[in-house]
Amino acid sequence: MKPTVSKRGSWRPTSRTIRLEKGAATFTAAPGAAVTEGGRPVATIALRPDVSGEATRLSHGSLTFFLIKRGAKWGVRVRDREADALKNFRGVEAFPPDLAWRFLARFEKYQPPKKIEVPNVLEKPEIQDSPGAVVFSKDGKSYRIETLVGGRAGELFLVFGDQTNGKETYRGGRTLTTPPPTPDGTVFVDFNRAINPPCVFTPYATCPLPPKTNVLALSVTAGEKNYGKH
Repeated sequence: MKPTVSKRGSWRPTSRTIRLEKGAATFTAAPGAAVTEGGRPVATIALRPDVSGEATRLSHGSLTFFLIKRGAKWGVRVRDREADALKNFRGVEAFPPDLAWRFLARFEKYQPPKKIEVPNVLEKPEIQDSPGAVVFSKDGKSYRIETLVGGRAGELFLVFGDQTNGKETYRGGRTLTTPPPTPDGTVFVDFNRAINPPCVFTPYATCPLPPKTNVLALSVTAGEKNYGKH
């Protein structure tokens, strides 16, 4: 099932309808369709997209679906608890944990936040706020990664590339979330916790790619390895 929002707002082949008018979306269930939101049956409901902070998530049988918005484009993301890919999932291979890839890095705060260009798989870069950069040293050399906002408590989100990409790891880079920096400007960066973006699992995800400044001249042999053929 690959539902999309058409010009008329219909979702086939299930006879359920999503209407998009003046930037606002509404879902209407077909008569007798068992569609719920938060466990409560719905007939018609306004839909918040993912960019609003918390998307309206609807359920029908084993499916959960919600609206996504990427620039001026809208889509419907569907997740199936009974999907073969989920049933057959056996985990992601990772490098052995290595204390050498844990760093007490320096956080260089941008005041005000710096605007940086973040590319993505849609080939339409987005301009996002960077609260600062993390700087760490490895084998006598200094490396720098510009960060994005990673959480409400001040966590940092790193989208980075390295020399393992396209070999041991995903060609589109990996991501890492750190704890909030301390008041003295230090931040704990553990590359053993580096993970793949959703695009490593499916061609239908929309993932950020590392900005050019975040592609390290270094082989980060820590964290998750590549998965599948994406």
